[in-house]
Amino acid sequence: MRAHVPLAVLAGLFALFVLVVPAVPAQASTAAPAATGVSAPCKPGSGLKLRGKDFTGGAALPDDLLCADLTGAKLDEVDLGQRVLTGALLKNASLKEATLTQARLDFADLTGADLTDADLGQMRAKQATLRDAVLADVRASQAEFPHADLTGAVLSRAELGQADLTDATLIGAQLDDATMVQVRARKADFTGAKLHDAKLGQGRLQFATFKNADLSEAEFTQAEMDDADLTGANVNKASFVQAHDLDLTGAFGEPENVPDDAVGTTADLPEDGDPASARPATGGSFGRTPLLVFAGIALALCLPFLVMSHRRRTKKARRFAAARRGAEEDVLRLGEEIDALDFDYKINRLSDPGMDHEWRRALDAYEAAKGSLHLARSTPELGGVASAVHHGREALRRVRSRMT
Repeated sequence: MRAHVPLAVLAGLFALFVLVVPAVPAQASTAAPAATGVSAPCKPGSGLKLRGKDFTGGAALPDDLLCADLTGAKLDEVDLGQRVLTGALLKNASLKEATLTQARLDFADLTGADLTDADLGQMRAKQATLRDAVLADVRASQAEFPHADLTGAVLSRAELGQADLTDATLIGAQLDDATMVQVRARKADFTGAKLHDAKLGQGRLQFATFKNADLSEAEFTQAEMDDADLTGANVNKASFVQAHDLDLTGAFGEPENVPDDAVGTTADLPEDGDPASARPATGGSFGRTPLLVFAGIALALCLPFLVMSHRRRTKKARRFAAARRGAEEDVLRLGEEIDALDFDYKINRLSDPGMDHEWRRALDAYEAAKGSLHLARSTPELGGVASAVHHGREALRRVRSRMT
């Protein structure tokens, strides 16, 4: 009988592993920005050759900077507002205190560039590369970095209010004391990032990854955190006032203002304050061995049923997650359609006061869709989202018809 004990114990441990280890979401790796099916209009650096040029002191810049090679160029305090730098090569360039307001840097490569104290308000940098770039103290309100790579970037004290970091990679980035109120960071990867004392109130952080990140004393007031992963994160003294769908499973420290409906619990920080140094507790005394053996045998006998039950739950959870993502995209598109029509509506409503009724119906439907999405906990409950989106689009269609 003694020879069969290790096998039973191993079987029991395997069963525990199947039950405890969370299901891995069916999504692409966030080690690099996700492909969007959109490519750069030209090969980065294939434009004008301006490598190492010094444009400080009033030196004139060429008008056409599309895919220009500005590697190592000096652009400190230079006004690049509204300039098109799409696909530009700006590796190790110096742009300290430069003005890039509403500039376009989609697909640009700013690896190692220094943008300290630069003005990046409403700048567009879709799928740009900013690995190890220095963006300390930048003013980047409403700047757009979707699918960008900011691995190892320094953004300490950066102002990123309402910035778009959707699906961006910020592995190991430094965001200490950064202001990120209402930031859009769905699917963003903050693995190992430093966000001590960062402000992320009302942020859209659905499906974001904060594994092993330092979130100590950060603020997440009313942040939307559906399926955000905080495994190994330091949440000591972090504030989560009215945070939505918070899951603290695997986090460390003592967070504050945790909502009553939050899932999971945190573990104590190790003595050195670093969650990465924590180790799971090792085995108990010899006296516990018979109990462990008994538990192993019992779990081994129940293993097939436990595995089947776990797989059913995992499959159901993945179906709901996929359906919820689709519903969320529908709600976002409805909001974008309303924003796109807002200007024309305000002009035409003066000649057609009856248009206000349909516009109000569209706005009400949008709010109803957001409310239904927040409350949905199963696939059937997402039907309310689809219905509200449908009514909102019908109302917008009627608004458009009155404009013709």
